[in-house]
Amino acid sequence: MPGSFLAEFELYVTMAVARLGPEAYGTAVRHEIESRTGRPVAVGAIYTTIARLEKKGLMTTRASQPEPGQRGRPRKYCSLTESGEEALQHSLDMLGRMADGLTIGSAGSA
Repeated sequence: MPGSFLAEFELYVTMAVARLGPEAYGTAVRHEIESRTGRPVAVGAIYTTIARLEKKGLMTTRASQPEPGQRGRPRKYCSLTESGEEALQHSLDMLGRMADGLTIGSAGSA
């Protein structure tokens, strides 16, 4: 599957978008990642990653109509393409296979 391998942060972003569904936009994706990982995330990193995933054909974006609470700026909603869903599933499957039977610590070292 060429182009279907996701880097760690791309994996976080695609999982957040999949979880949020139609409510997936930059700030919501950021909050989803921060709340689940405890890792602080710059919103710029989110938008850079979304742009990269869009360029790879794994995600699409659409702008909303600006709302008063958004200081006149539209939200950039995103969703996974079919290829994006396949890439996410492929990455999750690989992680599962790698983690299967894993033991952390000196007892599991070779």
